[in-house]
Amino acid sequence: MASLASLSLGSYFYDICTLAAGLAGNLFAIVLFVSPIPTFRRIVRNQSTEQFSGLPYLYSLLNCLICFWYGLPIVSYGVILVATVNSIGAIFQLVYVSLFITFADNAKKLKMCGMLIGVFAIFGLITFLSLQMFDHQSRQIFVGYINVASLISMFASPLFIINLVIKTKSVEFMPFHLSLATFLMSISFFAYGMLLRDFFIYIPNGIGSVLGVIQLLLYGHYREKSTEEYTLPLFVS
Repeated sequence: MASLASLSLGSYFYDICTLAAGLAGNLFAIVLFVSPIPTFRRIVRNQSTEQFSGLPYLYSLLNCLICFWYGLPIVSYGVILVATVNSIGAIFQLVYVSLFITFADNAKKLKMCGMLIGVFAIFGLITFLSLQMFDHQSRQIFVGYINVASLISMFASPLFIINLVIKTKSVEFMPFHLSLATFLMSISFFAYGMLLRDFFIYIPNGIGSVLGVIQLLLYGHYREKSTEEYTLPLFVS
């Protein structure tokens, strides 16, 4: 009887930890989703996309759609928090893309519309193939590998920023709050994936956690150097 109670308590604690990790991942991901708002305030205020690129928002939209599909029970059991956060992310990215198209010049507008159609066509093809050609277990593997590939491709952005910080020896283009949110989101979903023993969640987020740590270490290193530069005397006698 005592062992049964201990088992129930352990199972309850496991469920709480899994839920907490998933909810934390959702929260920190939303921080990242809202981060482009100042950029789009400027676009709306100036009625122009200026030199901004809309491609990151298209890539993020496709990534959110794929991750959303993976998180649904029709593909994977028990990872619904992956679907919830990516449904929110897809809405944010679609709004950003729509605003970009609205205020872009004609050439950019046409290009972005074509690529947006392409994003939905790719997602539609993935959905169709996964439903028509695979049973549930095979479907999870098929969509899971696409999900991992999509998430790993998104690491091009932090890798570019890391390279830029090292080259310029400045953290100007790597805001601390975004680096911290990226790390916390990745480590939360890494824990979520490990608790659920889901390879397709913990592998990409494990890589994201490592990149997040590197960004934070670089921030600490180059921020100290920047501070030292500012504390040098303005006049030398």
